[in-house]
Amino acid sequence: MKKIRTRFAPSPTGYMHIGNLRTALFEYLIAKHEDGDFLLRIEDTDQGRKVDGAVDVIYDTMKTCKLFWDEGPDIGGDFGPYVQSERLGMYKGYAEKLIELGGAHHCFCTECELEALRKEAGDSFKFVDPCRNLTKEQVQEKLDAGVPYVIRQTIENVEMTSYYDEVYGQIDVDAKDLEEQVLIKSDGFPTYNFANIIDDHTMNITHVVRGNEYLSSTPKYNLVYDSYGWDRPTYVHVPPVMKDEQHKLSKRNGDASFQDLVAKGYLPEAIINYIALLGWSPETDQEIYTMEELIKVFNVKRISKSPAIFDIEKLTWMNGEYIKAMDPEVFFEMVKPIVEEIVTKPYDLKEIASLTQSRIKRIAKEEIEPLIDFFESLPDYDLEMYKHKKMKTTMENSIEPLKEAYKALEALENWEDAQAIQDTLMELPAKLEVKNGRILWPVRTAVSGKQFTPGGAMEIAHILGKEETLRRIQVGIERLEAGLA
Repeated sequence: MKKIRTRFAPSPTGYMHIGNLRTALFEYLIAKHEDGDFLLRIEDTDQGRKVDGAVDVIYDTMKTCKLFWDEGPDIGGDFGPYVQSERLGMYKGYAEKLIELGGAHHCFCTECELEALRKEAGDSFKFVDPCRNLTKEQVQEKLDAGVPYVIRQTIENVEMTSYYDEVYGQIDVDAKDLEEQVLIKSDGFPTYNFANIIDDHTMNITHVVRGNEYLSSTPKYNLVYDSYGWDRPTYVHVPPVMKDEQHKLSKRNGDASFQDLVAKGYLPEAIINYIALLGWSPETDQEIYTMEELIKVFNVKRISKSPAIFDIEKLTWMNGEYIKAMDPEVFFEMVKPIVEEIVTKPYDLKEIASLTQSRIKRIAKEEIEPLIDFFESLPDYDLEMYKHKKMKTTMENSIEPLKEAYKALEALENWEDAQAIQDTLMELPAKLEVKNGRILWPVRTAVSGKQFTPGGAMEIAHILGKEETLRRIQVGIERLEAGLA
């Protein structure tokens, strides 16, 4: 069996679109599932769209996502060069050979002539090249005279053309609907489509993965393969990634790129896991996958024909699951700059960060700050927060528990022992003959000034330290007494 070889061939346009990244992932998984090769090729012949630094963006994104290539511009290989602009010398020769084989011809029609034909035909325009009828002598005469030309595909003696796609099945196309595409432009540069064919063949690419918008043009590619007598690749056309049912994801419309998502606090592993499920479904209900697991279970037969809707809420949920599962040390190093910006006082930042790990969905300041900003300073909270129906607390019955807590904690000598703080507070419900919540809710409210906190009264008190904890409880007592006066 021939070794599977796939390639990701992005254009260096400045960012990594989610749809492009999914294509790269599918290509990687197809190759690695069969122990094949995954290539990276840079398609930069359209110099007008090239953005400085964009190649580095491609490298960085692929490495960050652990889509490591076996051959490519930076590491080489047996089928290089892997940058299209460095391969320009070869395409003209292949085009000339295609002319000899009857699969292409010289076209001397000017753009003005083509535009006049388009206007005359309107929406029904289909170019029928008169230059196909030129004799070899007439062609040579024009070439000798320096008349500008393009090399255009020749489609003749074909009624129906068919091919099989791994996702969409058998595709049959009437050859009369196919327009003869330009292969070599008047400046001598190859078109994207032609360069793609030549590069894929000369690099021994076995599987071509691309968007389903290429389903209709693939028959023209196949006729080029056939003219050369080359084997056609296996085609895997994937459905688009949509913003909603009507609109594709688009950077122009402000939709997030991979870099945007990472900047918003999404983990690369979570992004890759999520986009693997965009248009592909596993055989089980499992949703969280490592890369190794994806390689093992990926099957192109389970790629859907239907467009995939990019659901940011589902990605956010999945990202939260990845954050929960992170090694605590790795998590702290990731959030440390954010925590340091929010809490400048000399508290144990690692302990503060640990309270947030199971509660945030993104590594982002706007997620973390509301959870921990009270450590920096006690907010001017609403006394109504002392009322809690489930805990059976009111403003009136919160004063005594706070005073008892103050006395008990003031007498505690070993504040470094978090268990000692807990034991001290947990002795009070029995002493006052009330349930735990009657003590812990007022204390938590007093030390945090928040209705919701990432930790309970004991954890917060341990981090704040004895002096600040007692100060905040005293503030709570005084405010309640003043509010009830």
